[in-house]
Amino acid sequence: MHRRASDASPADVVVVGAGVAGLAAAVALARDGASVTLLERRAFAGGRAYSYPHPALGETIDSQHVILGCCTNFIDLIDQADAAWSIRWYDELCFLEPGGSRSCIRPSHLPAPLHQALSFLRAPMLGLRDKAAIAFGMAHFLCGAPHNDRESFAAWLKRTGQTERAIRHFWEPVITGALNDSLDKCSTKYAAKVFHESFLRSPQAGRMGIPAKPMSEFFEPVVKLARRLGVDVQMNTAVDAIERTTQGRWKLRTGAGEMETGAVVLATDFRHTERLLNTFVNATAAPGAHKPFVPRLFDFDRFVAAPITTIHLWFDREVCDLDCAALLDTRIQWVFAKSRIRGWDAARGSYLELVISASWPEIPMSREQILASALAELARFFPEAARATLLKSAVLKEARATFSVTPGLDAFRPPQTIPWPHLYVAGDWTATDWPSTMEGAVRSGRLAAGALAGDRTQFLSPESPATGLMRLLSRNQ
Repeated sequence: MHRRASDASPADVVVVGAGVAGLAAAVALARDGASVTLLERRAFAGGRAYSYPHPALGETIDSQHVILGCCTNFIDLIDQADAAWSIRWYDELCFLEPGGSRSCIRPSHLPAPLHQALSFLRAPMLGLRDKAAIAFGMAHFLCGAPHNDRESFAAWLKRTGQTERAIRHFWEPVITGALNDSLDKCSTKYAAKVFHESFLRSPQAGRMGIPAKPMSEFFEPVVKLARRLGVDVQMNTAVDAIERTTQGRWKLRTGAGEMETGAVVLATDFRHTERLLNTFVNATAAPGAHKPFVPRLFDFDRFVAAPITTIHLWFDREVCDLDCAALLDTRIQWVFAKSRIRGWDAARGSYLELVISASWPEIPMSREQILASALAELARFFPEAARATLLKSAVLKEARATFSVTPGLDAFRPPQTIPWPHLYVAGDWTATDWPSTMEGAVRSGRLAAGALAGDRTQFLSPESPATGLMRLLSRNQ
């Protein structure tokens, strides 16, 4: 257990929201000796990284999340909960073209950043001119991501002369899947971070991890860790309003009553945070004031939620011989063979999840339209899917799955410390230097806990070390 960094920091804290950020903040503060209460409005933890039992199917479904080896804070949190076993790690990334052609990018004996060069040069999805353009583009990211986030990735691709096929078969599928938006709406800063960490920094940083359990079950060991550390975890407890007492403490109003605390961490999404802050700001506004004072720091309208649609398919037999793959020239970015990832017996058949990122066109579509299109597309890559019997299916639309890292957004992502004493914000949307990911969420929770304890970065894990030649080139050692 750490010694608390500041005697002036309140010893009692309420964390609102048991998503990834809230869990990270609660665990860090409890390990530091604080008395922590964690409030969650739903019956399960994980926030947007959740799963639920489908009432009609008798199956538990979720929206697939992945981890990279560079996600050091997320991995550390799972390690603390003794749950590292629940992540399946993959060193190979396969891109599939309709008809079955495969391009599998994997590390070799060459040092970083050349460790994937041999398989990249052999990849049939790209021609020689495309590969040369990609190599030229990747050279821009050797030292890391640019500090300025105002250029769109589409503008960068044009500026660096990327070919149409290089964009369609490499840059676009990676970024749409990782950042959940179109190239013109993604900042080059965060696109560069994806490529620097995934393809250049080290073989370890680019490894892909997939939870082998439904997401709410996956996070249950972290909830148990929080409880072992003394955190009072209260599910089904929504916070409706917050206010400042005359004694300088915070009062929270919930459906079960009111509670007071020395400090509050709002670990909620940006819209929920906006509503809670406005309950406080509106309550303290001068009578007759036309509009309450809300600092420019909280220009929430600058944040754009981006949707993800997932299609869940249960077949009577195995139809896919890969655990996961990126699909090219289709609306579906990824296929995950969850029955293989979770180690199902072959007699149970197969369970696939298809992921459509940036799925605005799918939001108004009917379940039947989405399902018919997805099945037709899947058969182009895995013909066995057309011959197998589809036993059941589900379509899950997450309209607010992530936020878009639009060019210029950094100026509006608030730090975890905000203008009111002992009130903090956490969530992947806050200032973390990461896009909308579970790693960004853990970082935000740990940064908020550090700010409360007196040293903003004290709970952060070290960055994934660069290896090979990247030890000389990478800015982030």
